[in-house]
This record gives sequence, structure tokens and C-alpha cells, in this order.
Amino acid sequence: MSVQTATRQATQATNAPRDPYPTRLAQPLDMPWLKRQEPVVKGRAEDGPLDPGQLERFEREGFLFEPNFLSGRELEELRDELKTLLENKDYAGRDFSITEPGSQVIRSLFAVHFLSERFSRLAQDERLMGRARQILGGEPYVHQSRINYKPGFQGKGFNWHSDFETWHAEDGMPAMNAVSASIVLTDNHTFNGPLMLIPGSHRVFVPCLGETPDDHHKQSLKTQEFGVPSREALTRLIERHGIEAPTGAAGGLLLFDCNTLHGSNANMSPDPRSNAFFVYNRRDNACGEPYAAKRKRPDFLAHRPGDDWSAQQR
Repeated sequence: MSVQTATRQATQATNAPRDPYPTRLAQPLDMPWLKRQEPVVKGRAEDGPLDPGQLERFEREGFLFEPNFLSGRELEELRDELKTLLENKDYAGRDFSITEPGSQVIRSLFAVHFLSERFSRLAQDERLMGRARQILGGEPYVHQSRINYKPGFQGKGFNWHSDFETWHAEDGMPAMNAVSASIVLTDNHTFNGPLMLIPGSHRVFVPCLGETPDDHHKQSLKTQEFGVPSREALTRLIERHGIEAPTGAAGGLLLFDCNTLHGSNANMSPDPRSNAFFVYNRRDNACGEPYAAKRKRPDFLAHRPGDDWSAQQR
């Protein structure tokens, strides 16, 4: 390497903007977490369907559960579509079809708003888009979509994690300007592995240890080991804020901030726990290069505005 090249690279490194959310570190920082930089709620009550009380709770807790968001025929049609997708043999063995660890039972189907016209309409439904726009304070697009299907007795749990940590490290999402919408398609109860969240955890970013392995998504979508907060940080946050697990009948909507720590237990019951999951990212927060991985994850995990992922599958 020439002296000129080395000098230029050193200058570029010096002038590079500091990443406010460093993660996948070789050594822990001297603090368990970092302060969040972005506001949680960017819009106003008059900007959308959520009222001041709902926005205040989302701001405080990092999530909001709305029972009976969907019901009747609309809910039944979605449940029928869920079954149709899961029984489609063309999806077996595809990269966007994730199976349970050590099994061929489907755990998740990604890019579902491209696989299904019915779920595409739901993803673009103003009831969801309006809530996302209100929380994000700008125009949203679907960054990721999937069906989670946690089958009875076979559905495994998932370690505590922040989605933003993964999206920042492996997809290149710059800032915490994304919100997840999970629509419960089957009854959620104590024993079928409902989603657990740590209220208030969205206000801090917990850096994680360990360099991101190549093709990490192939393992992490089944069992996540990297991108998991330390037990010390989790213990302190849970002692401070506790754990909540919203449960209820099919049709409920759970909105949660991209940085809220969450996880789930295994399904110990015969009842499946299925949901449709849409991530809304603000258009000016579209992903670039990964912050802590050698290359981006596949497109079915991280869409950009205007993507036509389905055309790539034909």
C-alpha cells in the first residue's frame, strides 16, 4: 500500500461519522447500554388513528396492544390464507421459508406481502399504515413481512433481542425510525409461547458481543445466539421494568418499537400461536451497508422502498 493510499484511508476513517449504536463488539463497553438518540413517537395525536393516551403509552412502554383490531369475516379470511400459504408445497425448502430447529415444520414465511395478495392488501391497509405514519412521523414502507407459525408442542422459543440491533448490524438500518405491527391470528394464551416484552427497554440500546458470522441469518432465524444482550443487562432492565406478555383472542394488534427487547418461550400447548408481522420503516431511514456484518442479508429479510422482490422469484 502506498503512503498516499494509507493516508487517505486514515483520513476517511477519522472523518467517518461515529456510529451511535456500536454492536457485535469484541470487548464489552464500560457501560451496559447506550442512550437512545431518536424520539420514540415522532407524530402527533391529530396525525392519525391513535389517541393521546395510546401514544403516551407507546412512548412510555415501547409497545401498545389493541384487542379486537380485526374480527369476523376479515379475520377468518386471513386465517384461511395463513393455512393456504403454509400448505403450499412450492415454498418448501426455499430460503424465505424457515423451519423449526431440527425439524421440517415451518416456523416462518418471509416476504409474505409478496407471496399473498390478501396479505399485501393488509400490509398497505391504512389502518396499519396510518398508525405507522403517526408513530414514525413520516411516510412508511414495508421493510419486512412474515407469518410466524408456532405449532403446538413443536414451536421453539426465541432469545431476548432488539430487532433494531439486528437490522442495524446486519441490514444497515441507520436509526430507530421503524415500528413493528403483529396481528394475532390465533388465540394467544400463557402456554402457547406468547411474545414477551420488557417495557421501557426501547429507551436504551444494548450493544452485543461477538463478530457476526457469515450467512448468520441461516442460523439466527432458527436460534439466535449473536445479537443477544448480556444477562447482566437483561437482569438490570427486567429488575427495573419487569416483563409483560400481551395475551388475548385472535384479531388483536400489537405495535412495538423497533428497539423494544422481546422474546418468547416454547409452545407447551397443543394450540398454535400464529401471527402476521409487518415492519414499517420510514422512507428516509432506508437501509444502506451493514454496520457490523461483512455483507447484507438476502432481500427477503430487508426490503427497500419500491422493491419488487416477487419479480426476482419468477
